[in-house]
Amino acid sequence: PAMPAEPAEPAEPPGRRCPPALPEPLLFLATVSVGLQGPLATQYLWDRLGAERGYHGHNSSGPAACGNSSAGADPLRQEVEALVSHWNLYINLGGFFASLFSVTLLGPWSDSVGRRPALILPAAGMALQTALYLLVMYLELHVAFFLLGRLLSGLTGDYNLILASCFAYVADTSERRARTFRVAVLEACLGLAGMLASIGGGQWRQAQGYIHPFWLAFAATLAATLYAACCLRESVKQRKPARLFTLSHYKAVYRLYTAPEHRSTRWKLALYSLAFFLIVTVHFGAKDLYVLYELGFPLCWTPDLIGYGSAASYLAYLSSLGGLRLLQLCLEDTWVAEMGLISNIAGLIMISLATTTPLMFTGYGILFLSMAPTPVIRSKLSKLVSETEQGALFASVACVQGLCSLVATGVFNSLYPATLHFMRGFPFLFGAIILLIPAAVIGWIEIWDSKRDYSDFKDASPTPA
Repeated sequence: PAMPAEPAEPAEPPGRRCPPALPEPLLFLATVSVGLQGPLATQYLWDRLGAERGYHGHNSSGPAACGNSSAGADPLRQEVEALVSHWNLYINLGGFFASLFSVTLLGPWSDSVGRRPALILPAAGMALQTALYLLVMYLELHVAFFLLGRLLSGLTGDYNLILASCFAYVADTSERRARTFRVAVLEACLGLAGMLASIGGGQWRQAQGYIHPFWLAFAATLAATLYAACCLRESVKQRKPARLFTLSHYKAVYRLYTAPEHRSTRWKLALYSLAFFLIVTVHFGAKDLYVLYELGFPLCWTPDLIGYGSAASYLAYLSSLGGLRLLQLCLEDTWVAEMGLISNIAGLIMISLATTTPLMFTGYGILFLSMAPTPVIRSKLSKLVSETEQGALFASVACVQGLCSLVATGVFNSLYPATLHFMRGFPFLFGAIILLIPAAVIGWIEIWDSKRDYSDFKDASPTPA
């Protein structure tokens, strides 16, 4: 016998439909937690691993802690620096492999059941990770428990799934013509939250140690979980039941790049994904090394300066939003992205050569437009697929972003200790060179589209009698 049809959800009366709640508060809270944990976890590893090996140079303040050039070449200091870099590599690798399959599972699943479940799960997982970090600090457990916490968070999607679901939420609720700026607003929340967390985290850590800032990170993830569960309205218009553990979700991501109906846009999806991969890889790789670079000789920054430096790097999100809005008045989105890449390349070159605090902050200042390319690429990708495939698309973007984390930590965290003896800033210079590739790819796509549009217009023009 035929199964009875499921009753449709009652439609809301015309004129009384409430707009969905904004995803920005949730992303803000999650980013506050990540922004607090990132630099502080690296400094905690530095102090713990340094103390285990009898090195306490970082506990002093000012350049005297680093000493002169001979102290900068101290074998014990370089051993601690390399060890912290390797532990960062292990933790990030664990998070990537754990979240690789969960993101591609939960992202397409959200196209059917809605975005809220794909936001609640990773926020709760991040809260569990932070709680385990607190246990490590209270009980002085082995730093390998940091890796365990990252694995547990990765199994629920980790921060990448929150990003993917929030961007899919924006794609569900925004008009195509306004999507680039709407995505940029969401990315600006990343910068605002990261800047506040960095300034507060650096000062707070210097005044009261690591425990209190991590309690705030834990509270932020709990608040994000409650906001997703209780306040956020569903953005998927036509929800339907769907099994979670099935290969069909992975196939939905695969079909984005192979289905016949996407034949005309398949190569654009691939090229934009490549450009996104290279840009975010350089961003992650440089971001992972900023704290280590600033701790070492000759900069020898104290925790409060490290907080200001992290805030300056996050400020690029806000300045890129303003620059994007202004430049959109006279330029196509593609050329705004190209200008952002020029800003990124110039800033990384300056940082690679920085030997004083003013030069380091000058490099951060030159990066003022460096975050403009990513919202442009996200917007262009979302316009290449239908509205019922946004979850699968941003799940694939999240996989690319996870792969960026893997490659960035593998390349940059391995390259940094290997090049300490001849140029400490070489990884930043390497990243600037890599960014020339996405600049060429994005520009070529725009030129090809312009030629095709001109050809189509010319063919459609009436022939004179």
